[in-house]
Amino acid sequence: MDRVSPLTRSEMMSRIRGKDTQPELRVRRYLHQSGLRYRLHVATLPGKPDLVFPSRRTCVFIHGCFWHGCEKCADGQRKPLSNRQYWLPKIRRNKRRDQKHLRDLRATGWKVIAIWECEISDLRKLKKLRKTVLSR
Repeated sequence: MDRVSPLTRSEMMSRIRGKDTQPELRVRRYLHQSGLRYRLHVATLPGKPDLVFPSRRTCVFIHGCFWHGCEKCADGQRKPLSNRQYWLPKIRRNKRRDQKHLRDLRATGWKVIAIWECEISDLRKLKKLRKTVLSR
């Protein structure tokens, strides 16, 4: 049973964004300060990657741990308490969709990097991301 009313839950869920999230902004800020330039959410590519480096044929997805089922952290392992019959299959579909986009992009010659929300606070991971983008 949900602890809040359906109206309150609806208002809460409407505030969750798909673009310009805090993890995404943090990664964008870091890469931009490092001198890398990119395009955002290119609709012509499968999955509309969060960051696209066209000249390097590289794209970056910044995954929220809960929404994409991160297996590395507690947020990704956390199960919803309410409406589980909707949310558990939804997260499984998100993971399958992510894998499909990854395959489609790689099949067309793109290098794909996924970074998890839980990894963004680790400066070593951001440096590794920058190095990986630059390596192509």
